[in-house]
Order: sequence, then structure tokens, then C-alpha cells
Amino acid sequence: MKTPAPPASLRPAAPDMLPPRKYKQIAGWIVLIAVLVACSIRTDVTPYQLIVGLPQMGSLLQEMFPPDWSYLPTVWGPMMETVQVAILGTTLGGLLAVPAALLCASNLRISRFVSVPARMLLNLIRTIPDLLFAAIFVAVFGIGPFAGMLALVFFSFGIIAKLTFEAIEAIDPGPLEAMSAVGANRLQIIMYAVVPQALPYFMSYLLYTFEVNVRAAAVLGLVGAGGIGLLLDRSLGLFRYDRAAVIILLTLAIVLVIDYASTIIRRKLL
Repeated sequence: MKTPAPPASLRPAAPDMLPPRKYKQIAGWIVLIAVLVACSIRTDVTPYQLIVGLPQMGSLLQEMFPPDWSYLPTVWGPMMETVQVAILGTTLGGLLAVPAALLCASNLRISRFVSVPARMLLNLIRTIPDLLFAAIFVAVFGIGPFAGMLALVFFSFGIIAKLTFEAIEAIDPGPLEAMSAVGANRLQIIMYAVVPQALPYFMSYLLYTFEVNVRAAAVLGLVGAGGIGLLLDRSLGLFRYDRAAVIILLTLAIVLVIDYASTIIRRKLL
């Protein structure tokens, strides 16, 4: 008696045939490589340019070392100003981000006439880089740390609000449904069901944004927004690379300390 042939779906694939998923992976890699090559050609980014520029990088590093440590007392004051600008900008931006995140979260059943414009505003703010914000505020309020602080307020507001409302949308819906079932109003739901779940994430985003803002505040001075960036721009303009090295090393040390401290705090919160 002849045994019936198994269905085509149960037959083993031929060794020279690849599954459809494998074809998609290969096609994806080909497209990615093609895009990278096209971008490199368009922007003249080639390994040859990197190799040619390495000797110049070496000569620049030679001019930076040894650093001029006698310049450290001059640098310390503007560096503390940079950290203070980052603290103020992050704090004020984070406080403003809380109501914006609540308005954007879809699981809180906010009216679309409110949530949609709020999301569009966040998208608009995030599209503007911090340097452009700083340049605008310098033109309005003049050169100084106040313009840099305002730039970081808007920058922090966009980042923290976006991450926080996404965290709110991902919280456990059980407490929200339970409080709604017993007749709690929206404010009570936010205070006792949303805030306890979203607060650790909000604090984590706040600390992360503070780390970013310390680095950003060090650069905002290049457009006149105060802080250590003014001294860095001056040192580079006068070709005093040994003084620029002091500024870079001090900024690196402060950023590392802040990063280590914020990592410990985030672990305790989460």
C-alpha cells in the first residue's frame, strides 16, 4: 500500500532555499549598507579623511598638554555657574513637564481637544535644539546665564514631559479602574493611582536630564548664554589649548561625579 505524501507545509525545506524571514533580514542589511554608503558619499565622510586628520589631532593634543593648572581658579567660578544654571533649568523644566505629561497621557481620558494640542506643542519644543533656544534668548535678554537657564528650561520641559507621559501610559491600569469603580474623581485618581506609579520614573528622567543639561550648559556659553562656555570659546579663540584642556578636564570630572551620584539615586528609586 502506497504511503500518502505529507502536506507541503510539513515537508522539509530544500537545503538551498532560505526562509522568507531570512530574505527580509538580508534585504534589510543591504538597504542599511546602501543608505550608509550614500550618506558617506554625500557628506564626504571617508576613512581617508580620518587617517589624514589624525596627525593634526595629535598636534592639537600636544598643545593641550600639560594643562595650565594656574588657570583653574579662574575656571572654577564659571563652572559652578554652569552647574547652577543646569540645576535651575532642569528643576523648572521638570515642574512644568508634570501637568503637560498628565494632559498628554491617553489613559487618563483627557479630552482630545486638550491632549492633541499639548502633544503638538511638545513636538514643536523638542524639534528646537538647545543652542537655538539659547541664541534666541540671548538676543532677547542679552548675554548672560539667564538666557542659558531659559534655554535649559524649554529643553528639559520637552524631554521630561515626553518621557513622563509615555511612562504614565504604561502604568498598571488596575488601580485606575478600581478607583473609577468606587467613584473617585480625576484628581483623586491622579494623586493615588497615577503619581505613586509614575513618580520613580519621573525622578529618573529628571536626574538623567540634569546630567545632559550639565554638558549642554557647558556649551551654551559659546553663543553667549553664560557659564564655562564663554571661557572655553575665549581660550580656543586665543589658541590657548592648555587652558581649554583645564576646562575640559574639570567639566569631565564634574560630569562623572554627577553621573555616579544620579546612578545611585536612580537605583534606589527604581
